Amino acid sequence: MVLHIKNMVCDRCVMVVRQQLEQRGISIMDITLGRVKIVQDLDEQQLLDLGASLQLLGFELIDKEKDRLVEQIRNIIITSIHHPETSDQANINYSTRLAAQLNRDYSYLSRLFSEHENRTIEKFIIQQKVEKVKELLQYGEMNINEIALQMGYSSSGHLSTQFKNVVGVSPSVYKQESTAGRQPLDRI
Repeated sequence: MVLHIKNMVCDRCVMVVRQQLEQRGISIMDITLGRVKIVQDLDEQQLLDLGASLQLLGFELIDKEKDRLVEQIRNIIITSIHHPETSDQANINYSTRLAAQLNRDYSYLSRLFSEHENRTIEKFIIQQKVEKVKELLQYGEMNINEIALQMGYSSSGHLSTQFKNVVGVSPSVYKQESTAGRQPLDRI
């Protein structure tokens, strides 16, 4: 049986969901962001109980195909930006990646995401990238030009413009203020 779980967007999320399942004696075959493959089938009451306990922790069991697809889109984008396989994000083509990984036409995925999330995939990608830039700025190990290059922006000016549009201040002001907080990935 495969369970799809909304807001399961980081390694800690995987750990928390794993703990919840193990506490219930549910054997896990595979667990990844947003998805858990378990050995046994759960009856309706077990699903309700699990759903209630996960909801208390900020997660949600997804039972509709379209909801699952939207969550998969979110997870692919989050993983690509926050946990990239390579440090070179400049060559990521999100429309191609999403279409290939989900085996669906990108225009369908884009329309579905926009209807479900009330924002475009592009805006979601920008918001995720800005959160990653905030993280990199707080680490203080790279300058804005290096961050722009790593994040796939055409220039530091382009990054600064998008950053200011989302956050309201430039990256340099954000870095100086350091009291400005980052957003949890599942709330973006």
